Amino acid sequence: MINICLCYFVLFLVLSVCLFMESIWLMSFDLVYFLEYEVILINSSPVVMTVLIDWMSMLFMSFVLFISSMVIYYSNEYMHGDLNLNRFILLVVMFVLSMMLLIISPNLISILLGWDGLGLVSYCLVIYYQNTKSFNAGMITALTNRIGDVALLMAIAWMLNYGSWNYVFYLEELKNDIYMMIITFLVILAAMTKSAQIPFSSWLPAAMAAPTPVSSLVHSSTLVTAGVYLLIRFNYSMSEGMMMLLLFMSSMTMFMSGLGANFEFDLKKIIALSTLSQLGLMMMVLSLGGYKLAFFHLLTHALFKALLFMCAGNVIHNMMNCQDIRFMGGLVVSMPLTCVFMNICNLSLCGIPFLSGFYSKDLVAEVMSMDYLNFYIYVIFYVSVGLTVSYSFRLVYYLFVGSLNFVSLINLSDNSFVMLRGMGGLIILVVIMGSTLSWLIFDSPYVIVLSSFMKVLTVMVILLGGSVGFLMSKFSLGYKNLSLEFPGLSHYLAGMWNMPVLSTFGVNLFPVVLGNLYIKSLDQGWTEFYGGQNIYFQLVKNSGLMQALLSNSIKLFYMLMIMLFIYFLM
Repeated sequence: MINICLCYFVLFLVLSVCLFMESIWLMSFDLVYFLEYEVILINSSPVVMTVLIDWMSMLFMSFVLFISSMVIYYSNEYMHGDLNLNRFILLVVMFVLSMMLLIISPNLISILLGWDGLGLVSYCLVIYYQNTKSFNAGMITALTNRIGDVALLMAIAWMLNYGSWNYVFYLEELKNDIYMMIITFLVILAAMTKSAQIPFSSWLPAAMAAPTPVSSLVHSSTLVTAGVYLLIRFNYSMSEGMMMLLLFMSSMTMFMSGLGANFEFDLKKIIALSTLSQLGLMMMVLSLGGYKLAFFHLLTHALFKALLFMCAGNVIHNMMNCQDIRFMGGLVVSMPLTCVFMNICNLSLCGIPFLSGFYSKDLVAEVMSMDYLNFYIYVIFYVSVGLTVSYSFRLVYYLFVGSLNFVSLINLSDNSFVMLRGMGGLIILVVIMGSTLSWLIFDSPYVIVLSSFMKVLTVMVILLGGSVGFLMSKFSLGYKNLSLEFPGLSHYLAGMWNMPVLSTFGVNLFPVVLGNLYIKSLDQGWTEFYGGQNIYFQLVKNSGLMQALLSNSIKLFYMLMIMLFIYFLM
């Protein structure tokens, strides 16, 4: 039987290289192509299937395909022994195709197809391991994303005012039009649900119930980046008020997730919260007007985050599916190559110079420092950057330093060659792609004019955050003691400011109580008396009477006739 993993791996890899070359060609000649096909005409509003081919869509597609190819190759071993491996791979392929449709669409209707495709397939992938936890996580994911889908549907309805759904033609020209403002606001709402900004953040760590290769794909380049990508396309139409709202929400998301990751012990959840923090960073720079910079960070982040999840998957695989970082330790001895990959990704995430994350993150920090912003934004930005480094170094300490805290009889090794080859394909890009993209995307370099203190502030914050994370882990200054002395505070910070509680209990509790009340007082109460049951009893009683009358008894008819005769006489 042909191995379906290898077929899709080769196909996606070849397509990725071709699209990358295509994007460089389009970039060099500054070309944009539109391909249009009219599907139907309703009230002189044509529903047109449009494909937008420019350097941005081609470059993003090449990255998505490259990461997908590596993830599919990696899944060949990670999901080995799964009875439904082919179904899993086909679901991943459908996921990638939905993302492709979203990337190349300058049309709100075709965007909705890709958007809904992502939502539906992500639900199928989150509930892949069929247990209660997965079902709950899948439901939260699906319902939160459904809010964004509804916002997008409403935006489509409002766009009927313009006679076409091709939004690219209207963004800048009709920026101050009230309809365009409403559409942009709805699109921002949709993007905030998909990219899990506050108050829709709780579904992102819950979606960790999916298999690790899916997490690697979702958190790097597909589902959560769809919202950021949509806003990059809509950036021209955002008014100042909307940008300030987005800036505030994204800064809170970045801070909340960075703080939460420092108190979390689940390996995959820590990396998920790290994704949330980076999404907040992208949204922040997007709301400051740097859409190219947000796109640049989107691409570099996709590479190291995909690899970080793949390394975590390899560790979990070897630890017999244990995800608690307190059981790990000393992995650098038994799994050196995985630990090297993971360290490079962690350093790239922190923004250590000359890895891919540095080129985008440092530039973001410097561009933000140059802007006219209030003190709150400065403080929360730099504290969040410090927290990123803090949880990364905490992770390094728990995983690699010290001795193994797991069961004694365990065979840890780096013998999973297929998984390591899948990871090895990405590590090269994690190292070199930051500089390559910075030369490609920005035709002229950013001019950064800062004081020497502001210039070194990023590096200082990185060093400070790293040392805080390392020391807090080493001396248990915070975690063990804080969780014992202040269990409420520790639980509150690790629990994302009670957002998962609000999005589950807050949504479920009152309808359930109301339903119970309804059943007691109405369904089994007054409606039962005046409704179905009572009508049934009355009908039975009356039909019994009629049956007695119509049972053809001569005596009865004779008696009725006499009564009738007496009635006439009277």
